[in-house]
Amino acid sequence: MNWDDTTDADAAERLVDSVADREDQAVEAALRPKDLGEFIGQEKVREQLDLVLRAARARGATADHVLLSGAPGLGKTTLSMIIAAEMGAPIRITSGPAIQHAGDLAAILSSLQEGEVLFLDEIHRMSRPAEEMLYMAMEDFRVDVIVGKGPGATAIPLELPPFTLVGATTRAGLLPPPLRDRFGFTAHMEFYEPAELERVIHRSANLLEVEIEPDGAAEIAGRSRGTPRIANRLLRRVRDYAQVKADGLITRDIAEAALAVYEVDARGLDRLDRGVLEALLKLFGGGPVGLSTLAVAVGEERETVEEVAEPFLVREGLLARTPRGRVATPAAWAHLGLTPPRSQTAGNGQQDLFGA
Repeated sequence: MNWDDTTDADAAERLVDSVADREDQAVEAALRPKDLGEFIGQEKVREQLDLVLRAARARGATADHVLLSGAPGLGKTTLSMIIAAEMGAPIRITSGPAIQHAGDLAAILSSLQEGEVLFLDEIHRMSRPAEEMLYMAMEDFRVDVIVGKGPGATAIPLELPPFTLVGATTRAGLLPPPLRDRFGFTAHMEFYEPAELERVIHRSANLLEVEIEPDGAAEIAGRSRGTPRIANRLLRRVRDYAQVKADGLITRDIAEAALAVYEVDARGLDRLDRGVLEALLKLFGGGPVGLSTLAVAVGEERETVEEVAEPFLVREGLLARTPRGRVATPAAWAHLGLTPPRSQTAGNGQQDLFGA
């Protein structure tokens, strides 16, 4: 194969992946609840947010700014869309990494309509100059646009129509207090219980016109890491398996067989999770080992291990962070069917783990 053929093949593969991603995004959008009544789980957040929105509508006012924090896939984007729908307002969606200059933010804010909802995902990753401009915009609905440079620079005040900012973050601790304090309502999204995920799966299966038995839904829910987005993704993959390998009906046996093909085990660990655990146990004797070293051992970026695999492994009690590095717990050895070395069961390993 010559270079042109290789290039064409790579381009075709990227095109296929891009089309598949768009199709998945379209399906996810179709599965999103449209109002608070359809939204499953997060009862406290729903109750509090419902009061905020009802009161704003009764006053004929724009809703207070809302900050939603929590792990990816718990419904922050969906809730922002519901806020806009409940207020009968349009929504503008952007993200912190896309706003690297104050001018970027000024351009967005100046084009907002009255009452519009601005959803700012990953708000903790916004640049500091843009962040400082946002303070005034949230509080006074005004921004100062700097014209010129040096001693001759002047600030031109730009009045903004009242709007509602919905900020979403996976790392609320990185938000400076002045920014957090400007939100009228803050909520933390919790991980879902299996029973709640079963309701999510049944609702999605109905929308996708997929037949699923209760034990099939329970099997998928138990491997979904407490996250609706993952539950819906696994449901679609199990649906594919059931259509190709069976009669389309999702039972527990079908769900188990399908998830085995996609390398999702009974606790919800996927290939990356098990790779991290296997490296930690087999290469480093259970630790302690530094995060960068562990990432190199599994062939992944440090950020991928830290932000994708590690939070779930810690939450499941399979891995612990200590001052000396990452350490496997006894549950990790048991999950992979391995025997911990004598030194860890009798000495330093457990001291590092439980004394940190």
